[in-house]
This record gives sequence, C-alpha cells and structure tokens, in this order.
Amino acid sequence: MSFTIVEEVTPRLNRSELAVPGSSPRFFEKAAAGDADIVFLDLEDAVAPDDKPQARKNVIQAINDLDWGEGRLSVRINGLDTHYMYRDVVDVVEQAGAKIDLIMVPKVGTAADIYAIDMLLTQIEQAKGFKNRIGLEVIIETALGMQNINEIAAASPRLESLHFGVADYAASTKARTTNIGGPNADYLVLTDADAEGNRESHWGDMWHYAIARMVVAARANGLRPIDGPFGDFSDAAGYRAQALRAAVLGCEGKWAIHPSQVTLANELFSPSPAEVAKARRILKAMKEAQRAGQGAVALDGRLIDIASIRQAQVLVKKAREVGARKPRLAPVKKAAKKPAKNKKPAKKKAAKKTAKARC
Repeated sequence: MSFTIVEEVTPRLNRSELAVPGSSPRFFEKAAAGDADIVFLDLEDAVAPDDKPQARKNVIQAINDLDWGEGRLSVRINGLDTHYMYRDVVDVVEQAGAKIDLIMVPKVGTAADIYAIDMLLTQIEQAKGFKNRIGLEVIIETALGMQNINEIAAASPRLESLHFGVADYAASTKARTTNIGGPNADYLVLTDADAEGNRESHWGDMWHYAIARMVVAARANGLRPIDGPFGDFSDAAGYRAQALRAAVLGCEGKWAIHPSQVTLANELFSPSPAEVAKARRILKAMKEAQRAGQGAVALDGRLIDIASIRQAQVLVKKAREVGARKPRLAPVKKAAKKPAKNKKPAKKKAAKKTAKARC
C-alpha cells in the first residue's frame, strides 16, 4: 500500500438513487416512504424552464413537511451555467438546509465549479448556524468533466460521490446514440470467418471506458462511484445487465428514474448470500493460514492470499451495511372519524351551554 492513505467519505448506503421531479409534488410522499437508499429531488433536467421557480418552492415545502429518513435526501440544483443555480442553493439551503443531506451538482466541468458551490454552502451554513454539513454529489456528464475528473474528485472535503450522466455525456462527446444508457447495436466486434465462412458479431459496452475511468477517480479519492440512468424503465432485463456491468467495474449503485428500478438496484448492488458466505469462508481460511505461518492457501481449488482478504472484507462490510438499513414504512393515513352517537342529546347540551353564555 502507498504511504498516502485514502480516507473514505461519510458512509452512506447508495445502492439506489431515485430521481423525483421537483415539479411533480404528487410523487413526493411515495418517494419519501419508498425503499430507495437516496432520493434526489430534481430542479434541473426534469423541470421545464417556466416551472423552475415553482418547483423550487415545491421542493422546499416537501423537505420541511415530509419525513425523508436519515441520511438519504439530496437535491439536484441547476447547472452553474444557468441563472437558476444560485437561487436553487440560496433558497433551498437557507429554508430547508438543516434537513438536507446532499446537494447534487450537474455538468461539472472543472474543480473550480465545486469550489464555487462549496463556498456558497459554507457561507449559508455559517450564517444560518446549521450543525450539519451538506455533502456534494457530482455528475460527470461532459467531455470537459471527464478530462478534469481527477481534479474534480479532489476538489472539496464535501464531496461524497461521482455519478456518470450518460445522456449528456453522449451529447457532449457527439456519440451516435439517442438512448439513455444501454448498449448500441453498432458498437460491436465482428470475428474473422471460420472454415465455413461464418462470422459472429459481439456487442460491446460503449460506456465501459467512461464508467471505469469514473470508478478509478472516485476510489482514489475515497468517493462512491454511482452509475446514472437507464432510460427504458420498461426493460428490467436491460437495466439489470447495465447495473451488473457497472457493479463489476466497482460502482456502488445506480440511478432509478422510475420506482420499479429501485428494487432492482437494491438487489443488484447488494452482495448475494452465496457471495457473502464465500467471502466469510475466505476470511476464515486466511486466518487459519496465517496462524500456520502461510501467506497464501488454496480454497476450492483456487489460490487466495492477502489481497483476497481485502476483497472478502469489502463484501462482508457491504452485507452488514445492507443488513443494518431500516426499511421505510408507508405513511399511515389517518382513520376517518366515526359519526358521533346520540347526536340529539349533544345538541341539547350545547344549546344549554350557549344559553348560559348569553346570560
């Protein structure tokens, strides 16, 4: 290990991150009571320009009125290139900052973008006397942001996670696709012909480099790497495949643009019982090997060593975090009032009291 120790940020379960448009208050209560690890109320892309001022008011009211749980509420502000951003930060944080865990910053291009948001948040927190420090989630969704990702990932102690914004990234790099995430039929490898002249085509993952690059920058700075949206919420199999590719590369979670994707993300980014059982066997085997003075040992016909301990510890730790998460409870509706019995006597009594009061 390097003498430079990477310290991990605030521990926060981040398997699923549900996007909720700030202009759609009808979704707020369900989102607050749902099973998403993190919910972000969106003031940016999901809100039309004319609706942004009202969406901001909706979000402030929802933050203050609803129980969002502990450590799971984020607000996506508008980009630094818009005139909406400063008012998003000032109004939302001044009026509801004590209940906000995270601010999501879109389309970050340079470390200076993070510096600007950090400065504004710090001043508001100090002025309002907030005891909590709001963390930052950063979306890498432009070519400029990907070019400067190392500096961005180290820009502020507030940073907690890097997210891959696939749609805007595709637009920024002028990629030939109109899909939001998922594979592309043109991104394939064609094999040479076999003896009979047959050739096979194998689709690749056009987002592999971008996600892998983000994971490295995030992990090198102790941040959580999170995969972004998968647009076709009717394609559960496609979402599953994309999520598993991201998980294999090191992502901790994925966005959900529809409540149906939350359950999938929570499942796919949680270690399976079989994986946890194997990890515990590895830890046990290595503990016994070390007692015997061995640095490596065979388990199930495969070599395991010190690196295997670290891999196994990651899985066991994640399983504990998942197990410790308390399930959200659906909001309890107030029972309808039962009609009062003996209404006539009650009216008589009320009449007598009124008469006395007039006397």
